[in-house]
Amino acid sequence: MNAAVAAAAAIAGVCTGVIAMLAFRWSERDQKRPTRTSLHMDPVLPPGVDTVLSVLRSSAVVLDEADEVVKASSAAYALGLVRGGKLAVEPMLQMARDTRRDGEIRQVELDLPRRGTGRGEALAVSARVAPLGSRLVLLLVEDLTEARRIEAVRRDFVANVSHELKTPVGALSLLSEAVMDAFDDPEAVTRFAGRMQIEATRLTNLVQELIDLSRVQNDDPLDDAEPVRVDELVAEAIDRCRHAAGTKQITMAAGGTADLHVHGNRGQLAAALGNLVENAVNYSPARTRVGIAARRVAATGGDMIEVAVTDQGIGISDKDKERIFERFYRVDPARSRATGGTGLGLAIVKHVAASHGGQVTVWSAEGQGSTFTLRLPDAGSAGRRAHRTDRPGLDEETGRSPASPRTSPYETLPAPEVLP
Repeated sequence: MNAAVAAAAAIAGVCTGVIAMLAFRWSERDQKRPTRTSLHMDPVLPPGVDTVLSVLRSSAVVLDEADEVVKASSAAYALGLVRGGKLAVEPMLQMARDTRRDGEIRQVELDLPRRGTGRGEALAVSARVAPLGSRLVLLLVEDLTEARRIEAVRRDFVANVSHELKTPVGALSLLSEAVMDAFDDPEAVTRFAGRMQIEATRLTNLVQELIDLSRVQNDDPLDDAEPVRVDELVAEAIDRCRHAAGTKQITMAAGGTADLHVHGNRGQLAAALGNLVENAVNYSPARTRVGIAARRVAATGGDMIEVAVTDQGIGISDKDKERIFERFYRVDPARSRATGGTGLGLAIVKHVAASHGGQVTVWSAEGQGSTFTLRLPDAGSAGRRAHRTDRPGLDEETGRSPASPRTSPYETLPAPEVLP
């Protein structure tokens, strides 16, 4: 009996030793395996390398002679460069092997598929490979995607500005030559001089809108923020377009909720609403109606003020609605030249709305007109949060009121007051 117990104890001791040895080996393997957050120091890394790589903005990967990842920063994992302890980008891996072979520093720019989007978007990166000691290779990768996007925007902007400036400048040059050739014909001189005034006005408007766009992009509206009466903004926008509306016999009407306030830069808000009303007048047929109405709607985080500008024009197609807020984009370039439009008005509105914590949306149907809605935070919403009631706002995608899906948002507001 004692012999049996002793044998069982011996077997148990042997099993315990085997399990302890396997656990030790397994723990040792886990410690050697790189992880997303691990920046542990491998004994083969030269002194100080870990500290230097930790302060670099670029993604860093260190490979040994077997192409195993010795060290990788968290940014390298985020970009998808390292997976399962291996460098997952074949061109970079080949660069590392070539550098390990001849010791030369290599650099290349690559477009990598973006992980997790499913839209085929490319991730632009710059990769630089250099030897690190006698056995290791250092890979530094910098994300250039945002820089590429900004450069493309800048390039397109410069090209568009050059084109837009060239048109009125070229017209002024030709008209001045025509005036010189017709110096003995007073009627022709008068006609050409009138055309020169039109082109000069168009050039002045373009330069002014470029200045306005630059200002709303660079200035912080909260620096000069103040409570602004919406009624005053509406009245100023109507007064700005009164002459153009009268020429086309367009009736302008204002209505909605009175005594509303928004918080922001008065000049920028007036310019944004003025651009919306001016567009509505310019793109409306003669003897039609343009309406401006304001109301307060409940929203998460505080009440919002919506100012809707509705016209009875030809409307905007679905494909154009996605681009109308781009700089210099025009739905109908020929019509824009006739109305003197620069294609910057809606871009200014979009920037002003965004910088004030709001947005601008559009509802439009071809043949039924358009409604542009400027949505801004209510200046007094903090004091009313405890007493507000839930009221439907505009649908974020269509811009329509849920209460009246077949009409524009403006038609769901109180009857406007017709202004002369």
